[in-house]
Amino acid sequence: MIKHIPRYTPVPIPPAVLKELQDTDDAGRPLQPFTAREDCVPLDCVGAPLRCCLRSIEPGERVALVAYAPLRRWAAATGADPGAYEELGPVFIHAEECAGPDAAASGYPFAEVGALRTVRSYNARGEIADGRFFEIPQEAHKKFDAVIDEAFADPEVALVHVRAVEYGCFQFEVRRP
Repeated sequence: MIKHIPRYTPVPIPPAVLKELQDTDDAGRPLQPFTAREDCVPLDCVGAPLRCCLRSIEPGERVALVAYAPLRRWAAATGADPGAYEELGPVFIHAEECAGPDAAASGYPFAEVGALRTVRSYNARGEIADGRFFEIPQEAHKKFDAVIDEAFADPEVALVHVRAVEYGCFQFEVRRP
């Protein structure tokens, strides 16, 4: 099988932000780590996406479910003001050291066939520019390329967020190349 090289680079939670979230999340709550088990809750965490390294949780890992505001953090770094578009949502992270994404991994993370996603694009002011819903098809990585191409066809779009439809969870970010 030929590996697909994505046209865009999915951005994980940056290491400095991860360190902050491992202390206090974006809702002001302290970290509450737990060890992932096959039968754990919430959301059957084994297999759930880790946003710090863009892979699924494995049994025995120390993880935490934290509140994360990706647009707020991007806006603070760029001077944008997302206003009412700022969102705070749940994401899983490693509760301890994380090596980041596997350099040998290819394609887009969390691209399970049949999963429902929404792609939201934002302009440099932090406002929503567009949104698109899609079900991940067999050719998942090509579809991600096409949907992100559509978003960046608008020259005003600065970044794209991919979210799971079912829980609204942030999956990953893509910035304009």
